Amino acid sequence: MKHLVIAEKPSVARDIARVLGCQKKTATFMEGQEYIVTWALGHLVTLADPEEYDKKYQKWEMEPLPIMPEKWKLVVIRQTSAQFRAVKEQIYRKDVADIIIATDAGREGELVARWILEKADCHKPLKRLWISSVTDKAIREGFSRLHPGREYYPLYRAAVARAEADWLVGINATRALTCKYNAQLSCGRVQTPTLAIIAAREQEIREFKPQPYYGMKAVVQGVTFTWTEEKSGSRRSFDKAKMDKLYAGCAGESMIIEEISRKSKKSFAPALYDLTALQREANAKYGFSAKETLNIMQRLYENHKVLTYPRTDSRYITSDMVGTLAERLSACAVGPYKKLALKLSKQNVKGSKSFVDNAKVSDHHAIIPTEQYVRLEDMSVEERKIYDMVVRRFLAVLSPACESEEISVKAVLGKECFVTRGNVEKVPGWREAYESGYTDLEEEDENGDSFTSAPPVLTEWKKGTRVKVDRLTITEGKTTPPPYFTEGTLIAAMENPVKYMAHKNSTQAKTLGETGGLGTVATRADIIEKLFGSFLMEKKGNEIHITSKGRQLLKLVPEDLKKPELTADWELRLKGIAAGKEKDQQFMAEIQEYTKHLIDEIRGAEGTFRHDNLTSKKCPDCGKYMLEVNGKHGKMLVCQDRECGHRETIARHTNARCPVCHKRMDLVGQGDGQRFVCVCGHKEKLSSFEERRAKEGKGVSKRDVANYMRKQAKEASEPVNNAFADALKNIRL
Repeated sequence: MKHLVIAEKPSVARDIARVLGCQKKTATFMEGQEYIVTWALGHLVTLADPEEYDKKYQKWEMEPLPIMPEKWKLVVIRQTSAQFRAVKEQIYRKDVADIIIATDAGREGELVARWILEKADCHKPLKRLWISSVTDKAIREGFSRLHPGREYYPLYRAAVARAEADWLVGINATRALTCKYNAQLSCGRVQTPTLAIIAAREQEIREFKPQPYYGMKAVVQGVTFTWTEEKSGSRRSFDKAKMDKLYAGCAGESMIIEEISRKSKKSFAPALYDLTALQREANAKYGFSAKETLNIMQRLYENHKVLTYPRTDSRYITSDMVGTLAERLSACAVGPYKKLALKLSKQNVKGSKSFVDNAKVSDHHAIIPTEQYVRLEDMSVEERKIYDMVVRRFLAVLSPACESEEISVKAVLGKECFVTRGNVEKVPGWREAYESGYTDLEEEDENGDSFTSAPPVLTEWKKGTRVKVDRLTITEGKTTPPPYFTEGTLIAAMENPVKYMAHKNSTQAKTLGETGGLGTVATRADIIEKLFGSFLMEKKGNEIHITSKGRQLLKLVPEDLKKPELTADWELRLKGIAAGKEKDQQFMAEIQEYTKHLIDEIRGAEGTFRHDNLTSKKCPDCGKYMLEVNGKHGKMLVCQDRECGHRETIARHTNARCPVCHKRMDLVGQGDGQRFVCVCGHKEKLSSFEERRAKEGKGVSKRDVANYMRKQAKEASEPVNNAFADALKNIRL
């Protein structure tokens, strides 16, 4: 008899099959003497939609709400139904004695496998492989100590409770709001608090009143000294008269060096990347959206196989992986990384507590290179950028500390204190992995200062030296409001939403921190895309702004659904269910009551929703007036009738650059009337653009052209309107 192993994805299944000696390979499973290894593709089974319970739910109406299934139904996801049938076929093989669940070691991973088994009506004995990494060593050790499946049944019940609770609240509240206000309004436990966070930031910006402040700088032999108030250490004053008086007392005086201090410093590399940190930095550095970064990472993981699993919330690796570090260094010793990677691989690579900690790895370890040999020439430009970020961080973490000497100089000008400081690098350490002048997002100190090199003259001055001031100036500035969210900073806010909680309950705050905040690393990018796709928020440059529709939704949605506390409350209860300390039936009974309360609140509300973006153009399908909206990829006309759903693209953001200001242009119009329009006022017919680019693009490589065409065609097909895709595919660079 054989054991059937069900992994969550093909790549993990291949690793497990190789270790277990499964030589026979098919399109849907691998088989050896003792084991058969098959896989899901993420979720193969999900909760049924309302219309699966009763045909009357096909029409969205307020009257039958709330929808409360007496017995929950599972359905096979249509797109992956072939793989479900293949897995089911293996489950029912007569030579299969038991099932080994080898999906991700976490709540959602448990759900993936158990729903497949439940839908397949499997009653065979269950065992559980529980590992956090997929190295050969971890897999062998995991199979040597398999756990009984019943140990993880409470975890499965917690996962089911989470899924059913989200279904009840999200589907019922979305239908109720949409029917009540005759508008396409969606809400949910995660997306609505995320929208509320954006609204709160915009409110803060609107209410902010800038205040002028003043400071003083003195330039001496090319070194800039900053006035600092001795008692408070502040570098600015809000009193202009005071600063004018201080300036008068300093002007014309010589500066006396009062104190020179030297302090040896050691700085260590920033932590390895988890998905959120990578998304945030890629957005700041390259302008990649959260979804783009995740998609690029997925290709590097699945197709190129050069980076580890991307959907992780850990910045550490496990101790069993330390033995693989030398091989990973050898694999990425190519191109610009070759010199440092080979240097590090020749040393005794040890795992320090700074990046090796089993307790800080749950489902998956940090993102690092694999042992797969790298071919940089096979990667796209975007893939190279993300790979570069991960490899340099990996090399930095394995490098020794950066050793430097910090020189601080305190001087007196008149009666005022002036200060400057800088660093003299002694041992570059981890900074060798980066270009000169590198500053990490997380590296700035409490004063907002980062690593700066000290001018040579700082090492020459001595206490009591009198120096001439070359230039003394009063500096002016204004306090600034907090910045608008970008996708990178929004992802970080979703991960740690505690500051946006109405009441700072320490238990709720701790739970939100432990459970990863709003959403998960795997779902946050999709939540952001959904908010863009629902036109509840829009992009202006790199900034995220809430739309009128989003602001109105937040006024109409019940207060509870806007708070991160709801997630904290749920997670506390779900943790209790997973630990076997609480019954999921009790939790679900309360969720049903809560859902009824939400629907009653929406039904009895007196608010109104007004479309303030109506156009004079009628929908060609239903005749109703259409709405003009700013989608993520351009302007669109959308039918106001949810059931109609007709959409037309009227302007699409492209990668075509303006010949005047070099900014990206929008493509507007249809057919022969299509033209490019730039914010600077430049306009150009599509035909003229094609002629110009044909002349200018003689030196452009075929690969660049192909990449450009693929990206434009993909973007054009995403919302609707294939006419734009047809036009864009004919652009010749």
